[in-house]
Amino acid sequence: MRPQDILMPVAAGLHCKPGGFHIDPVRPVERAVITHGHSDHARAGHGAVLATQETLDMMRLRYGENFARSTQAMAYGQQLRLGEVTVKFHPAGHVLGSAQVAVSCEGTCIVASGDYKDAPDPTCAPFEVVPCDVFITEATFGLPVFRHGDAADEIKKLLASVALFPERAHLVGAYSLGKAQRVIALLRAAGYDAPIYLHGAMEKITRYYESRGVALGDLRPVKGMKKADLAGTITLAPPSATS
Repeated sequence: MRPQDILMPVAAGLHCKPGGFHIDPVRPVERAVITHGHSDHARAGHGAVLATQETLDMMRLRYGENFARSTQAMAYGQQLRLGEVTVKFHPAGHVLGSAQVAVSCEGTCIVASGDYKDAPDPTCAPFEVVPCDVFITEATFGLPVFRHGDAADEIKKLLASVALFPERAHLVGAYSLGKAQRVIALLRAAGYDAPIYLHGAMEKITRYYESRGVALGDLRPVKGMKKADLAGTITLAPPSATS
């Protein structure tokens, strides 16, 4: 079978006609397979949603209990028959619960990556290379102009600034799902064991990470804290709150 007979881009998103579903659709569809919980991939209003348990939980936290008419959780490595195709999830290394979706039909395997990274991240399962005939990749930072420094080195810069300016509070802008938790985990790995303060928008998802066994140390709400009491500390907040 030709790859384009298995997966094709349509107005609603990446459509699998023989399986009767869309992957990360941009509008409500009858059956959606969701790669991870970021809102540009995971939207409310679908009929049925198939995703990892963590992604389903993230969607509930963000959209409420009735974000879809029905849901089904998939574990990494589990296979499920949908129509004429077989679907299997593999770790994407992006955020907690993120998955690449392998779609197989008549001897042809296509992997839709969703967002992914192969850099170490202590807060989620590492990226898995999946043998396939076609790999559909996200390419947000695919241009050569993008160069990302070593994460541990960036954390060292932050801690050096905290040590150099102990009279100041350090406010770090990070997305509430995945990015904030990774920063916290990297700070802990670098030996920073002081309390880290959280903007209110960070709390629910960060506490969920902890409930899934991700150790993040002493975390406290920044709400109600006086500016003077935050000297020499680190606070994480959404990028919109730091501008």
